[in-house]
Amino acid sequence: MTNTEFKSGFAAIVGRPNTGKSTLLNAAMGSKVAITSDRPQTTRRVIRAIITRPDGQLVLVDTPGIHRPRTLLGERLNDEVKDTYSTVDAVALCIPANEPIGPGDRFIAKSIAGLSKSINFALVTKTDLGNPEQIAKQLLAVEKLGQEVGLTWSAIIPVSAKSDDQVDVVVNELMNAMPPGPQFFPGDTVTDEPEEIFIAELIREAALKGVQDELPHSIAITIEDMSLRENRPENFPLTDIYANLFVERDSQKAIVIGKSGARLKRVGTEARVEIEKFLGTAVFLDLRVKVAKNWQRDPKQLRRLGF
Repeated sequence: MTNTEFKSGFAAIVGRPNTGKSTLLNAAMGSKVAITSDRPQTTRRVIRAIITRPDGQLVLVDTPGIHRPRTLLGERLNDEVKDTYSTVDAVALCIPANEPIGPGDRFIAKSIAGLSKSINFALVTKTDLGNPEQIAKQLLAVEKLGQEVGLTWSAIIPVSAKSDDQVDVVVNELMNAMPPGPQFFPGDTVTDEPEEIFIAELIREAALKGVQDELPHSIAITIEDMSLRENRPENFPLTDIYANLFVERDSQKAIVIGKSGARLKRVGTEARVEIEKFLGTAVFLDLRVKVAKNWQRDPKQLRRLGF
């Protein structure tokens, strides 16, 4: 096979918050590479997931949901998504089957229409939550949206990541849309995300469960230290992880810790299970809750927390 026959490129999965982007990414990969939550704006980083086949390599780029920013963090996330738009070969806009098209969808579609070189797809997601009539109407509405903003869809694909319906169709369409090119990553690479960042995200995923509405956006995680414990049996390694969970106010700290530390203990237990699956070792997780006042609006705090 010559190099010109091999296809490779980048496809961005975009949309407003909570449209199923990360769930679709995980389904396409067949493994967990992005955390998910029913809380909007869960994704805070651009995540690259790599699918390698004999005939090509597709890099799926999961992006934070475009939203009306209320903090400096929100502004930076939106800017990161817009920067991603201009560097990919294809863009796939996610619009849920069970929700009406709104201003956020229209704004993103207009942004995509302004791109000159990308191949554009519409993904009608969460079809498991809609009936056939509802899905059919949404497909027509998405087609009309493209016409209204001057956007030609290469394909409009209904898909359910939860039930794994048409996920393979999405991957095939995106792979076929890639230009001839080299293999960018080794064939066994599934993501270029650093190990410690993904572990921090797994802790944040556990922390997002069951918290009050205003709290999810205030949670940030950093890994202070991670190493294999010395003098362990070769057949039973143990990874020590020391992590900080940051919130913006003392009242939020009390919520995260919970009565007699019960909530924090649950977060640690749930996160440890997922981290052990990821690392393949037993894990000792030391999790401390700290206050970084108004960190979402403070440039210095944002840099400290990796944004």
